[in-house]
Amino acid sequence: SLEGDSLSTEFLITSLIVVLIPGTGVIYTISTGLFLGWRASIAAAFGCTTGILPHLLASTMGLAAILHMSALAFQALKFAGVAYLLYLAWSMWHETGVITFDKSRKEKGYRQIIIRGFLINILNPKLSIFFLAFLPQFVPANATAPLLQMLTLSATFMVMTLFIFIVYGAFAHGVRSYIASSPGWMQRIQRSFALAFAALGVKLAMTDQ
Repeated sequence: SLEGDSLSTEFLITSLIVVLIPGTGVIYTISTGLFLGWRASIAAAFGCTTGILPHLLASTMGLAAILHMSALAFQALKFAGVAYLLYLAWSMWHETGVITFDKSRKEKGYRQIIIRGFLINILNPKLSIFFLAFLPQFVPANATAPLLQMLTLSATFMVMTLFIFIVYGAFAHGVRSYIASSPGWMQRIQRSFALAFAALGVKLAMTDQ
């Protein structure tokens, strides 16, 4: 079948490895689960997953090729991403104590978490380039409907990303109680995440097309 051809075991295994590798989305989801609980980590996972949707669509429609050719567009998006990661690092470093939600502000809080996760991924131009190189490898050269196969692969990758990120968030929530009793530990871990975001920002800044 068409879907059977595109959703090969090789694609599923490769995608799983790609999703499992800790990047900005994973670090953001884990830190959210650790400091805000499992519901917030699901919001973070959802935000990060929706943030890759534009990149997947851009790759499918061939827009990533334009981004790849346009050095100016790539650099502009890249440095917007760098600035945002450094902003997250700064805000997390200066956060005093454990972040908590006021009940009346929970909905707004979850919305903010989703938006942050979305921005983390949409402002990373490497994702468009990655998907442009990654997805076509699993579309047969003689495919009768390559666009449909690309969309199937993209949808599968998104579902896998959401599921794995939720698992990461649940794990973080699971160990939360062990460290929540020690404010000193919480602050050290929080600052470690801040340094991780700063390092990822620097790494992105040094990336070429």
